[in-house]
Amino acid sequence: MSANSVNRRRILSLWLPRLPIDRIKRKLAQGSASRVDAREVAGLPSVVVAKDHNAILLHAVDEAAVRAGLSIGLPLANARAICPELIVYDADPPADAKTLADIADWCDRFTPLVALDPPYGLFLDITGCAHLFGGERALLQIVTDALSRRGFAVSAAIAGTSIAARTLTRHVSGKIIAGGEEAQAIGPLPVAALGADEAITSGLRRAGLKTIGDVAARTPHEIAARFGTAFTTLLSHALGQGDAPISPRKPLPDYIVEKRFPEPVATDTVIALTLQSLARMLVAAMDKQGKGARQLEASFFRTDGAVRSIMVETGRPVTRPEMIDRLFRERLDALSDPLDPGFGFDLVRLAAGRTEIVVQQQRDLDANVHDNDEISALIDRIAARIGGQRVVVHLPLESHIPERSALALPAQHHLAAATAAAWPERVAGEPPLRPLRLFERPEPIKVPFATVPDGPPHQFTWRRALHAVVRVEGPERIAMEWWKQDGQSLTRDYFRVEDAEGQRFWIFRDGLYDSELRDEEGQPVPANWYVHGLFA
Repeated sequence: MSANSVNRRRILSLWLPRLPIDRIKRKLAQGSASRVDAREVAGLPSVVVAKDHNAILLHAVDEAAVRAGLSIGLPLANARAICPELIVYDADPPADAKTLADIADWCDRFTPLVALDPPYGLFLDITGCAHLFGGERALLQIVTDALSRRGFAVSAAIAGTSIAARTLTRHVSGKIIAGGEEAQAIGPLPVAALGADEAITSGLRRAGLKTIGDVAARTPHEIAARFGTAFTTLLSHALGQGDAPISPRKPLPDYIVEKRFPEPVATDTVIALTLQSLARMLVAAMDKQGKGARQLEASFFRTDGAVRSIMVETGRPVTRPEMIDRLFRERLDALSDPLDPGFGFDLVRLAAGRTEIVVQQQRDLDANVHDNDEISALIDRIAARIGGQRVVVHLPLESHIPERSALALPAQHHLAAATAAAWPERVAGEPPLRPLRLFERPEPIKVPFATVPDGPPHQFTWRRALHAVVRVEGPERIAMEWWKQDGQSLTRDYFRVEDAEGQRFWIFRDGLYDSELRDEEGQPVPANWYVHGLFA
C-alpha cells in the first residue's frame, strides 16, 4: 500500500474505557433496579470485579473510584481497604459485548464500515463521508456528545490509520491528525499507548525508551531483534507507515439509499411513504447497471440510539419498487414484536445486500415465464411473512430409504431446480406406492397381534384411536443402507392398509421375525410397528 493511498483513508477510533461500569449504571438509571439501590449507588465509588488466576481483581472503575485512588488490576481486598464504602459488581463479558455491538449498530448511521476493536473500542472508516455531517470535527463532536449523553465515558480521535487513531484515544481525546502527520502527533505519547503486550511495554521502559518517539528513533532491525516483528509492524502502522485494513462487522451492501429527518418521525404513514421513496431510489440506482436485488435490508435508527433492522430475500432479482414495498409491508405486518418508533426515527436506510444481473427473457409469448414469475413472487410474499426456511420445495435423491428419498430446501433459492426435477413416474391405473403425507419421523403404533413371520396386523392403535384393518397391500421389504449404518438398523416390511372408516395408512414392521429380532438368549421377540405416512 502506497503512502498516498494510506493518507486518503480517514479512521475514527472510539474507546469506551469504563464500558462495564457505565453499562451497569445506565441500567440502574433506566429503572431496572429499585430506587433504594439507585440512591445507595449515587456518589459512591463503584467497580466491576473479575476473577483472574484465583484472584478477584478490579476489572473496571468509575470516576469516583479513580478519585479514591483505585485502578484496574488492583485486588479487591486492597480496594476495600482503601475505600470501605465501595460498591462492587460482578463482570459480565457477554453483556458488555452486547452493549458494544449495540453502539456499533448506532454508529452505522455515520458509515457502513464499522469494525470492533475489542474489548471496548470501535473503528469507523469515515473516508469520503465526513462532509455529510459538517466535517471531521463536527462528526467527532456528534459521536462523543451522543455517547456522553447516554452515560458512557468516551475517547475519540481521527487519523489516517486505524492504529494511529487508536493510539491517540488511549492517551488523549478529540485529536484530529492530518494524513502524514501521525508520527509527529504520537511521538510524545508513552509507549503504553501503543497497546502492546505488557512484557514488551516493560522491556521498552527498562531499555530507557519511554515514549513512542524514543522507540521510533531506533532502527526497525534493532527493535525487531529485541521485541519481534509483530511489534515492529504495530509501530510502523501507528507512525502512519502503512496500515492493516479494518474488518467491518457487516459486509458492505451493493447499494445503499437513506433518508434523514430534521425532526423525528413516528407515524406508520410517514414510514411507509419513506420506504416507497427509498425503494424507487434503490431501483433507479440498480437499473443503471442492469441489476436486481436478491437481499434487502431496511434499517430504522431511533433518536435514543436503538436500531431496528428488517431483512427480506427474494427468489429472483427484484427490479420493481412496488414489489420491494409489498415485501416490506408483508414483513412489517407479520412482526411478532411491532416496530416501536419510541420517540421517533431520525434515519431510515434501505440497502441491497446482494444483487444479481437481470437476465432479460421473452415474456410476451412464453406463458411459462409469466407463471414462474407469479410463483416466485408468491413465494417471496409468503416467505416475508412467515420466514424463508418455512417455504420449501422437495428435490429427489438417489436413495431407496423413504425418509431419505427427498430433500426439503428453501423454495426461494431452489425453485428452478424443483421445477426441472424428475420424479418417478406413477404407473397408470395403479394406486400410489408412496403416501401423499410422509412423516418426518415414523410414529409408533400398538399392534396386539399380527400374522408371522411377515404378515400384516389385523388392527392397531395410533394416537389413542383403534383402527381395524379391512384391506392390505404388501409387504414391500426395504433393507437399510448397510454401507452407511452401524449395523443397528433393521429391515422394514411396509404395508398399505385401509381401516373400516376408509382411511389409508402406510405402516411398517421394524425388523425381520426370528432373524433380526432376538433377545440376548437368542429367542424371538415381538417387532415394533410404526405408521410412516397417510394416503389421501
